[in-house]
Order: sequence, then structure tokens, then C-alpha cells
Amino acid sequence: MYHIRKTKTASGATAVQVVKYVRRKLSMVAHIGSAHNNEEIKTLQQIAVRWIEKQTRQKSLLPLPADEISSGGLSLVEKCEYLGIRYTFIYEILHKLLARFQFTCLGNKLLNDLVIMRIVKPVSKLQSLELIKDYFGISHRRQFFYESLLKMVKLKRAAEQLAAKLAVAEFGLDFSLIFYDVTTLYFESFQNDDLRKPGFSKDNKPNQPQIVIGLVVSRDGFPVAYEIFAGNKFEGHTLIPVIESFKSKHSVKTLTVVADAAMISMDNIQALKQRGLQYIVGARIGNLPLKLIANISRLLNQLDGATMRVATVHGDLVCDFSLKRYRKDKREMDKQIEKAQRLVNNSSGIKRTKFLQIGNKNTCAINQGLIEKTKLILGVKGYYTNLGEAASNQTIINHYHSLWRVEQAFRIAKNDLQMRPMFHFKKDAIKVHVLICFMALAISKYLEIKTATPLQQIIKAFKQVTDARLLDTLTKKEIIMRTKIPENTKMLLQRLNLPY
Repeated sequence: MYHIRKTKTASGATAVQVVKYVRRKLSMVAHIGSAHNNEEIKTLQQIAVRWIEKQTRQKSLLPLPADEISSGGLSLVEKCEYLGIRYTFIYEILHKLLARFQFTCLGNKLLNDLVIMRIVKPVSKLQSLELIKDYFGISHRRQFFYESLLKMVKLKRAAEQLAAKLAVAEFGLDFSLIFYDVTTLYFESFQNDDLRKPGFSKDNKPNQPQIVIGLVVSRDGFPVAYEIFAGNKFEGHTLIPVIESFKSKHSVKTLTVVADAAMISMDNIQALKQRGLQYIVGARIGNLPLKLIANISRLLNQLDGATMRVATVHGDLVCDFSLKRYRKDKREMDKQIEKAQRLVNNSSGIKRTKFLQIGNKNTCAINQGLIEKTKLILGVKGYYTNLGEAASNQTIINHYHSLWRVEQAFRIAKNDLQMRPMFHFKKDAIKVHVLICFMALAISKYLEIKTATPLQQIIKAFKQVTDARLLDTLTKKEIIMRTKIPENTKMLLQRLNLPY
């Protein structure tokens, strides 16, 4: 047990010490400081009380008298220099989550700190190193980031496996159903190489080089794998390599992949079947033969919630009709017809648009055949699958509708984590940037799923808890004073099962 002792020094001052008995002998544990008047002595006693509370992690049963505390507290403030604040609380919370993922076992503290900074305030790597020091009091050498690039690149596979392991434990991932989609990330540059290439840009940056990212998520939208491709890679050609790699990594025997219509092709269908993979992919109904479209329209009969199934070379084609979708599709069709009609009436400014048929000598007319065909598929959505009769039409539709989870993950990565634009030029730096964003996305989605709260609201709540830094000019020691944790923040911590 610790005790506070006052003793005279050779200079006539009063020393305040923390002592304890060891084998019946009094032993000094900490010298708090020396004082020359009662006010300073009370201040040192108050510091000693706080020192003991910090070491024992419990409040003293016999605190100083109230008058001494208030007097000492006033003196303490007067003799302290304010050094600023730090966001140590949010660092501690995110670091605990990194440990829960076992990302801390990857053996790269710099990588973990960059992941935390990407969530708290996404900026460039060099700015991140400065903010890590300003926000959390942790220093990293700038040069160390570049020295560690190769080591970080090699951690991709381990990070994916740890993310998948957590998804199994926390969200019941059984690898039987996964969702896949791609996006593009552009560079603030116009220089190309064998990875950074111009291509079809989902960010409307057709003239700038980009890379293609393929992402695999669980039915909850939790990311479990990703791959990087050259910027001019056709997204349909990314499906088989990513899914085959995922299946191999996790020794999956039966797997169903859900993807959008861009992934469908006879080559992909054959490849999926050859590898024993099951699929649900979107179907472009407008590209089907008119006879089949008419048959689909007849079977659905514009009944809200109606479904049908027919065998095709791409697998079973499941279609459903939605009245809400019908109204939306009709509004869009009417706008496009109106636009086409304006162009017909004003032949001097002919432009290519839907429902406009351009003939010889720049003559144009409304494409009535396309309008009639489009009317047949208003409100209709289609899906290809090889699951057979084991999965009902509604099951197929429900699985496909969950594909928005991938799009949501991309929005978080691009907006909240500011994954793009990228300013790196070397492959290793690009790969590490994507790795950092993948790990940050995994933590971010975990936070959102567990708390049912948007990421930005969570970060705002955690950043409200700050540590004020005070320098005791008497003892030259830094004192940390943490703000009270608000009730809404406590609620978030409870949902995350984190002590506070």
C-alpha cells in the first residue's frame, strides 16, 4: 500500500514522497517534489494522490481534506502550463479493434497507425505521419514508411485472412454466399504505366490513369478480399481470377457468387461451371430476343411482385415485376422520348440519343420499334443463375438485391476514407495505399454493423473525448486530464463490447 510522506530536506524545504513498506522497511517509491510554503506542499500532496490513483487504478479511500483539495486544485491550475489536446481516446478504441481483428499481430505498428489515421482523418501518408504525432503523440520517421513498403505489400494475404476470420466469428460468414463488384480509382496525374492506365472510369475521369479494384464482401457488406488490376482491364474479366483465388485461399467447396450484369458472358459462365461455382448475376433484359421479351412480359402480366423462370444458355433466367420500378422506368422512358422528339423537330442539331433513329442524309425519326420493345420490359428485372430448383425465385431475387452492400462499401472507401484520388506513382506505394484502405474499410464496416450508426457519427462521438495536456511547472511533469465520456459514446462502446 502506498503512503504520502512529508520530510524536511537539507535545504530546509519540505519534500513530498510516495512510500510503501517492503519487508517492514519504509521504501521511497516516487519523489514528487520539494516545496517552501504550505500552498506548494498541498499542490504536491494532490499530485501524489493522483500518482497513487494512476498506479493502483482506484480512488483513494482516504483522500485529502476538501479544503486541501480545493486549495491544492487551484494552486495546481495556477502552476500549470497548457500544452494542447490529444485524441488519445479514439486511438485507444481503434487500436483495441485492430487487436480484435489481430491486425496488431502483423508486426507492423506503422501500418496499424496509418490505418487508424485513415479512419480518423484521411490525408496523404506524409501528412498522416505528422497528424499521428499531433493527435496521438506517436512519432514515426518519414523515411521508415518508404523503407517498410516492401514488407507492408507482403501483408495483403494475411490481412485478408484475418478479416475473413473475424467475419466468420462475428458475422457467421460460411463462405457459401459472397458478393462481388468492381470500381475504379483515378490518379491526379496524366502519366501512364503498365498498372495505371486510362479506361472506363466510374469516377467520370476518362482522361486520367486509373486502376481497377475488385472487392468481395459478405452478405452484411463486410470486406473479406480484394484484387488490383490495370486501369484498362474489362471488369467482366476480373470475376474468375478473384473468385478462384478466394475459393483457393479458404478451401471452399461450395460457393455462390452474386455479381452485376457486367460480369455475364458465355466465357465467364463456362468458367464458373467448370470450377464448380454457382452464380447469381444480373441480366440485361433489353438485349434479349424480342420473342423472349414478349413471353416474359406475358408471364409477368405487370402484376406487382410476380416472378417467372425460363431456361437459357446462360442458365435459368429469373425475372420479377415491380410496380414501383415500372413507374420509375416509365418516367425515364417518357423523358427520353420527349428528348428524341425535340431533336426530330429541330433537325439542325441532330445528336445520338435513345429512341432516335438516324437515317441517310442526316434524317432522323422516332424509333417506334424500340419504344414498343421498351414498354414490354418496364418494371422488369432479370437474373441468371445455375442454382436450379433448389433456390426459389424469391431467394434468387433477395440475394441479388443484397448486392448494394458492395456499392455501399465502395462509397465508404471513396468518400469517408478518401481512397481516391491517389498521388502515388510506384506499384508498391499504390498497393500499400489500397491495403491501408482495405484494413480501414474492414474496421469501419465493423463499427457500422455493430453499432447500427454511420461511420462519421461514430468518429465524431469518439473525437469528443479529448485529453488536455498540462505541464506542472513545479515538478516539470505532464498531467493528462480527460474529458467526461458522453452517454451516447458510452452506448457505442457498449455495442462494441469495449470497456471504458
